[in-house]
Amino acid sequence: QVQLVESGGGLVQSGDSLRLSCAASGRTFSSYDMGWFRQAPGNEREFVAAINRPGGSSRYIDAVKGRFTISRDNAKNTLYLQMNSLKPEDTAIYYCAATSHNGMPAKTKSYQYWGQGTQVTVSS
Repeated sequence: QVQLVESGGGLVQSGDSLRLSCAASGRTFSSYDMGWFRQAPGNEREFVAAINRPGGSSRYIDAVKGRFTISRDNAKNTLYLQMNSLKPEDTAIYYCAATSHNGMPAKTKSYQYWGQGTQVTVSS
């Protein structure tokens, strides 16, 4: 089991950058593939990016590819999402999540553990 807490959201202008963090409790962080999801008003919660347990592989949706970078520091039990060149369509609540499933799944229901979310708002 893990407990997850996101931080780092805020209000920024188009083109700005933010770095989200997800702090995990316990000593089992490295046993989980991790993902970032987001939910905008009126939308379903959608997959953004995922990273495998060692941190050597990752995947992204096309909408953020080349702009966002997911990473993790297993020694610090922390997951990150570096978001560059932010656009208004990136505005959403961002959630980190942990899964015991292999293969960096993109489906929301593959993830057993979730943080509370952090708001990212990009103005234009």
